[in-house]
Amino acid sequence: MSAVLELTSELIRRASVTPDDHGCQALLGDRLSRAGFAVETLRYGEVCNLWATHGEGGPVLVFLGHTDVVPSGPETAWSSPPFEPTLRDGRLYGRGAADMKSGVAAMTLALEAFVERHPHHAGTLGLLLTSDEEGPSIDGVRRVAEEFRRRGQRIDWCLVGEPSSQTALGDLIRVGRRGSLHGHLEVRGIQGHVAYPDKALNPIHALAPALAELASARWDEGNEGFPPTSFQVSNIHSGTGANNIIPGHLTASFNFRYGTASTADALRERVEACLRRHGLDFSITWELSGEPFLTAEGALRTAVNEAVGAVCGRQPEPSTAGGTSDGRFIAPLGAEVVELGPVNASIHKIDEHVGVDELERLPALYLEVAERLLGGKRPA
Repeated sequence: MSAVLELTSELIRRASVTPDDHGCQALLGDRLSRAGFAVETLRYGEVCNLWATHGEGGPVLVFLGHTDVVPSGPETAWSSPPFEPTLRDGRLYGRGAADMKSGVAAMTLALEAFVERHPHHAGTLGLLLTSDEEGPSIDGVRRVAEEFRRRGQRIDWCLVGEPSSQTALGDLIRVGRRGSLHGHLEVRGIQGHVAYPDKALNPIHALAPALAELASARWDEGNEGFPPTSFQVSNIHSGTGANNIIPGHLTASFNFRYGTASTADALRERVEACLRRHGLDFSITWELSGEPFLTAEGALRTAVNEAVGAVCGRQPEPSTAGGTSDGRFIAPLGAEVVELGPVNASIHKIDEHVGVDELERLPALYLEVAERLLGGKRPA
């Protein structure tokens, strides 16, 4: 069994459902400490974060990942136990196999190999891991980034090991992510009998025209880096359960996924102006999960493109599509951020898996990126 297959399997055996790291970071921290890394645990609440570095000064290259996984769902639906790594038909099955214990294992092995080859490398090589990526993402990289600001910790380049590939390793890289803005709306009406609507105010009816306007709005046209902003309602709740009562209260939740053509402030202002224009009695709270970011052509994208070409024999497609990642907390520190990892077709699904062939190329891929950025030796 190859080293990366063995380490990935060991991580899968640890049922590290958010926020329980289940010992994954201790295992990896011990390995990196033996390889000469300075290892620090940053714990906030129930969340474990590991920060391991080798070298000093700049430039600073950080590999970023998470050890937590989503719940398995009904274990009886799996072809093999979700937390028992199983090889079948050239694939490794288990929760986290693709998202992202394979990436974490490969990054760890690449870092070990790099410092063995280049003990006196230029700058600083780091690994940042959290157990709060699949959950609220409050006490994970978000909190670590706040601590880095306090310390003045510099990051020049950040490679996120999230599963970015579509059908083959390295066919797509994420060079940015859209921002995510959640709205939680409360609309107040007047409860009454359905037979006497003149004595009541139905909040469902009151909201409907405004909601239609919001759902059909063209928020922006997008730009070269991002598609147009999207607005989606995720939940609406009203009513008492009785069919002869006009409800007096409605709650709704919605989300914007937006690029750099809009700002969170502008989106908030447009929504609230629409609700006021329709005469609603409402209150709204906003939750900004992350601002959009885009990494321009530069040293990191060049290194990633060249590494994918050398190891995988292809040119990756740059993309800003998809959801969010912890890269959104590192980009505001001034870092170039790129996501590169295995195929994402099975993530969060029953029978999640990673191809053994792509898994065994991942450490070489990450090592190639590190060597192109920090491989120059400095005086001992």
